Amino acid sequence: MPIEPRVWLLAGSLVICPVAVAAEDAPPLSAIDWLSQSVTTPASAVVPGETASGRTEPPVADGGALPEPVATTALDGPSPDAAGLISTAVSGLPRKLWGAGLTHEIAERLTWEKVESLPALRQLFLTILLAEVDAPVDAGGKGDLLRVRIDTLLGLGALEQAAALIEVAGEMTPELFRRSFDVALLTGQEDRACEAMQSAPDLAPTLQARIFCLARSGDWDTAALTLHSADALDQLSDDQATLLARFLDPDLFEGEAPPAPPSPVTPLDWKMFEAIGEPLATDGLPLAFSYADISPQTGWKAQIEAAERLTRAGTIPPNVILGLYTEREAAASGGVWDRVDAFQAFDAAMASRDPARIAATLPEVWARMQEVELEVPFAVLYGKALMTMELPSEAGRIAFRVSLLSPQYEIAAQRHKPVDSTEAFLIAVAKGDLKTATPPDNLGRAILQAFVSPAPSTEAKALIDGNRTGEAILVAIDNIQRGVQGDLRGVTEGLSLLRGVRLESVARRTALELMILERRG
Repeated sequence: MPIEPRVWLLAGSLVICPVAVAAEDAPPLSAIDWLSQSVTTPASAVVPGETASGRTEPPVADGGALPEPVATTALDGPSPDAAGLISTAVSGLPRKLWGAGLTHEIAERLTWEKVESLPALRQLFLTILLAEVDAPVDAGGKGDLLRVRIDTLLGLGALEQAAALIEVAGEMTPELFRRSFDVALLTGQEDRACEAMQSAPDLAPTLQARIFCLARSGDWDTAALTLHSADALDQLSDDQATLLARFLDPDLFEGEAPPAPPSPVTPLDWKMFEAIGEPLATDGLPLAFSYADISPQTGWKAQIEAAERLTRAGTIPPNVILGLYTEREAAASGGVWDRVDAFQAFDAAMASRDPARIAATLPEVWARMQEVELEVPFAVLYGKALMTMELPSEAGRIAFRVSLLSPQYEIAAQRHKPVDSTEAFLIAVAKGDLKTATPPDNLGRAILQAFVSPAPSTEAKALIDGNRTGEAILVAIDNIQRGVQGDLRGVTEGLSLLRGVRLESVARRTALELMILERRG
């Protein structure tokens, strides 16, 4: 599957500015621990908080008194931290999103745990990661925040987006190449990754990567000689040497037990285990590894389950799971096969445009989508069409909610006549006019307050007042997630902040998801 710069969601003088930067004892920037050791990072290229191996380490203080640090910015040249794939006109985010915020403090908030949030908030988070906005004031052209954004995308399984962001970032540093190399491995583009390594003499490949790429190019003799030399000089661990030896000549180990997987498993490890006929299941690995399972070379069931995980995370479009669910007849029953059967029956009913068939199949497929939390992707696929149909009783109730979870939620609200007070409230939320709305429960009351009497959290308000809008939005996402877990004040605070920074559509879609999806407590 080719990796192209597309988005699924979809000046020379030096100026010294007296701007405070992160303190010496600030925590290190976030880093993922499963990157392959594909290239050797020169000491001068190591980013703050990350060693040449890519592992984070606490900063070492020398105990001396230092003058207050300053931030340096090159005015004539573009900062890599400003690189992005989504313009401000599309994202709705301000160009000065980070304002006075500092890199370390922003990085602390850019964690991929937000994947567990509501779909609208996950999409907002992805947009922030991919947005083309000004670099933080202390960026200094180093690209530290760019690396954090790429790592967060990798943690979310957003491999195509991460690859595209690397592509537009400019200069290919060793640290960016490591990430590009792993994306290529997980998307079946390992030959291209090896060619890129070979064509970049300034990149020093590690022994593992060199041996792997020599073998991929067909130079097995040189690969074997390199392995034997490295093993004799104790330049590889026993586990690394054993795995590489099996990779080069698996027949020599026929009948022997497979080696134990390392911890953590890197994409290079994963690719070699696959090559020796001992593929590692991806469902116990970081989400990024799931991407490898949606290729046609993988079994259909594994493809579906991987696509469900990635679709739920919001990192691949819903039409991928549509294609997989409808590819062929289910091979068995139970679990994923029940979802396939229900989806195919409903899809056929929609193709027939027969209201009776649609009404008969919609409740079952909706229940199956709820099992795997794919209600919003389902709504993206079918919400617009369901909005135009008159369906009876339970099917009609579900169809209305599906349409409210779709991008056409406002049109759906305008067309629908409510059958009860809950539907009337949902319509008011979709229209953003809750002045006369009657909330059906405590969650509705928390939502109502955000639209009628906004009250952002003290932390978010302080960030806004301090010209740190981006961080305030990230706090709002966390506030709402806290509300999902039971603290309804967080719902009011988070929605209030989103509306205050002109993210009205995100606020409405989030409120609708809170009311419709079963994500409480």
